[in-house]
Amino acid sequence: MELIGSLEEIVLMILLNHERSNSVDIAKHYHDALNKHISIPAIHVVLKRMEKKGWVKSEFGEPTAERGGRRKRLYSATASAYNMMTQLNSVKSELWKGITKPSLRYEGL
Repeated sequence: MELIGSLEEIVLMILLNHERSNSVDIAKHYHDALNKHISIPAIHVVLKRMEKKGWVKSEFGEPTAERGGRRKRLYSATASAYNMMTQLNSVKSELWKGITKPSLRYEGL
């Protein structure tokens, strides 16, 4: 299984929940989920990287008046992304099963 960065993982989860999203929508969902802002260029970098890996596909939507007749690029997660994320979730779940609070020796727990 290929390793995935945390930003890639979050963006893919957003796309798996909200198919055919543009970068502005992704930024809004990111903010709603994490209460943090992310720049549109940062999202574009991640989307392009994931598109090269085959995890994301994009297409142009219809022209809109609010964009002066320009079309938005819409992104969707692929079946490959879904399968990879399912595997990753299984691995993480197994790893979390071995973590118990008493075994942690951090102050404040």
